[in-house]
Amino acid sequence: MEKEVMEAFVRGLPKAELHLHIEGTLEPEMMIDIGRRNDVPLPYPDAAAARKAYAFDNLQSFLDIYYRATSVLRREQDFYDLTAAYLEKAASQNVRHAEIFFDPQTHTARGITFDTIIRGITAALSDGERRLGISTRLIMCILRDLSLHNGLETMEQALDYRDVIAGIGLDSAELGNPPAKFAELYDRAHRAGFLTVAHAGEEGHADYIRQALDSLHVRRIDHGVRCLEDDELVAELVRRDIPLTVCPLSNVRLRVFASMREHPLKRMLDRGLRVTVNSDDPAYFGGYVNGNYLAAAEALGLGRGDIVTLARNSFVAAFLSPAERRHYLDEVDAFAVLHHG
Repeated sequence: MEKEVMEAFVRGLPKAELHLHIEGTLEPEMMIDIGRRNDVPLPYPDAAAARKAYAFDNLQSFLDIYYRATSVLRREQDFYDLTAAYLEKAASQNVRHAEIFFDPQTHTARGITFDTIIRGITAALSDGERRLGISTRLIMCILRDLSLHNGLETMEQALDYRDVIAGIGLDSAELGNPPAKFAELYDRAHRAGFLTVAHAGEEGHADYIRQALDSLHVRRIDHGVRCLEDDELVAELVRRDIPLTVCPLSNVRLRVFASMREHPLKRMLDRGLRVTVNSDDPAYFGGYVNGNYLAAAEALGLGRGDIVTLARNSFVAAFLSPAERRHYLDEVDAFAVLHHG
């Protein structure tokens, strides 16, 4: 398929995004503006210098830059503006449903109240649904490089916001912080009625994915690209229809794979895994969700059928009611029929 035709197809295709860190959508221009608004000193004279500094060699070096950038977020309005900007971008790429991660510990450690974070984000989500027609779910991630005790304290704070926080996730530096470390926290999350997901099998090996399934009992694996190291695990993921929220550009920028041509997305699809495509931290990794679809399609030779499968998977894997899911799948199918060939 010609590049321009594929771009138009991906642009028009209804899709969900299930692996998106709202702090990771902080574009350099917004970081500079909010920093000035809040009188937060930054080591960058302007947005161009900041964008050049958005460079890293691995997950940890990325996180170092990421946490420095988030230091500008201090007020309810900051979290509102950040979330609203993402939703505008998502709507322009025909994202119909988004499940958004946020990292409260990143902010509460700086003295920002949990309520400030939640109020800003949820106000933007409500406005986005009304103005843009994007349905959303909010997922609170626990920072795995902090202690279990710290995570449990954060979980206790989340209990007062169960009406707006749909699920619990696990992110940040994976190596040396296996999922089993947080079994007690996830048990608490299940008892409280939260949906559960976890980052596993990005830098960590395939056993981290198995731990997330067996120790945390998650409904979905974020990343999961290392699953191909273990054929029995692949078979189990397929049998149980466990979705994997894959982030191709992120994986390449963080050197999980040397190039997009080496990315296993196509092989994962061919193995029958419930793969979805997402942008992770798009301000840092060079592309929002459509950019990820297009980069993978070009490098891996994905056809129109593969792209439609990925879009359908995104709604099948989403935390939607059966009626909502059917509605969105009908949108995908109608688009695919209209643009067949």
